[in-house]
Amino acid sequence: MSAMEYEPVIGLETHVQLKTRTKMWCACANEYGSPPNTQVCPVCLGFPGALPVANEEALRLTVLTGLLLHCEIPSFAKFDRKNYFYPDSSKNYQVTQFDRPSTKNGWIEFEFDGEGSADGIAKINITRAHLEEDVGKSTHFDRHSGVDFNRAGVPLLEIVSEPELRSSEMTYAYLKTLTQILARAGVSDCDLEKGMVRCDVNVSVRPKGEPRLGAKIEIKNMNSFSGVRRALEYEIPRQIAALKRGETLRQETRRWDDESGITEPMRSKEDAHDYRYFPEPDLMPFAPTEDWLSSVRARVPELPLDRKRRFMHDYGLPDGDAEFFRHNIELGAFFEEAVKGGGAAKPLANWVINNITGSLAAHSTPADKIPFTPAHLSELTNLTGSGKISSKIAQEVYAVMWETGEAPTSIVNRLGLLQVSDTGAVEEFCRQAIAALPGPADDYRKGKVAALNAIKGQVMKLSKGKVNPQLAGELLEKLLRGS
Repeated sequence: MSAMEYEPVIGLETHVQLKTRTKMWCACANEYGSPPNTQVCPVCLGFPGALPVANEEALRLTVLTGLLLHCEIPSFAKFDRKNYFYPDSSKNYQVTQFDRPSTKNGWIEFEFDGEGSADGIAKINITRAHLEEDVGKSTHFDRHSGVDFNRAGVPLLEIVSEPELRSSEMTYAYLKTLTQILARAGVSDCDLEKGMVRCDVNVSVRPKGEPRLGAKIEIKNMNSFSGVRRALEYEIPRQIAALKRGETLRQETRRWDDESGITEPMRSKEDAHDYRYFPEPDLMPFAPTEDWLSSVRARVPELPLDRKRRFMHDYGLPDGDAEFFRHNIELGAFFEEAVKGGGAAKPLANWVINNITGSLAAHSTPADKIPFTPAHLSELTNLTGSGKISSKIAQEVYAVMWETGEAPTSIVNRLGLLQVSDTGAVEEFCRQAIAALPGPADDYRKGKVAALNAIKGQVMKLSKGKVNPQLAGELLEKLLRGS
């Protein structure tokens, strides 16, 4: 069979570090960059007799994530011990959730134009998002290894997707959207450089049309989205090539070597029974009340994709403008307030995206420190739209607004910038411009329509930009044609 007759099947287990002040079971700080083994205590190191106490904010953030991902929130959840030996786990077990997780059966939508999507939108089902603790970090040197337990006991959310992703690019888009949602809601900072998001990638291939899954290969501990994409771009052809040679693929765990760009075998893949799960005896089950759930629901923000759709639907903005406001929350709020002030949506969007964004960058100003109000911006666009000032004058008024915070109408009146729309006055400027540029005037009379632009520019120069450009164009044509 050729490579095109196979299809990949990809599922992700995404581990996200929750944004809490302290660890999951103790009062040790949940912070990055401390000297090794300085943020530890008997609880997170698992000393005999030390009892854990659940971090309520971590429980809230878990349920908040479930709501963001359209999950069911069960009325009963519990913690379990996942037993295994590894040097970075001082307890020889990990506290996690096995058969009764805090959230389950959800889904996520994201923009993706490729196989597995419909009308540019892909939908991937979420099996569960369960709460667990992180373990320590091993560092390997030339002749020995060291373990830093500062990360041990940090609250993690493991978000498990159904095996419905169909390509490396689709997987990349899924991860980008997932982390955007979590960062928007304050669940996690999702800083990959600080190890706040890590992925285990499960990938198999099968003949197209075959309902059964192939042998699941897990690529462990991926810490960058580009690495996930590159690993899949290597691993999928590797598996297809092996099947074409008649080999039998077996379930295993592999590691990604980013430098050489290949995956390498680590060990055969464990099954759930290998971990000897049993209920955590030192922690009570989790049974949220309706009042508690209501307090978490109040923290659910507008999802990025929903926000983009709303800006396109409610304000008639094109895709690119809506995409800008999807990510720029404060500028989007400024824009919406300006629209409420009576300004037209598209011109306001142009001013925010082009002018305000540029001014913020040029003056190193945060988005919440714009020196004028949304009502002022709405007023400026109305002055332009009504023909009271030209677009050129509007730029001058904007510059004064940025420096002083003064209302645009006040600036226009104070500086005498109202656009000249009196026919007699505009005609006089047009006659002066024609006299000053006899060459372009003759060219226009001979049929060179573009020559009119030079004469119109002269009109604007003579009037210092105050003339209504549309009226000037109409009068120039009339004078040059001798009518």
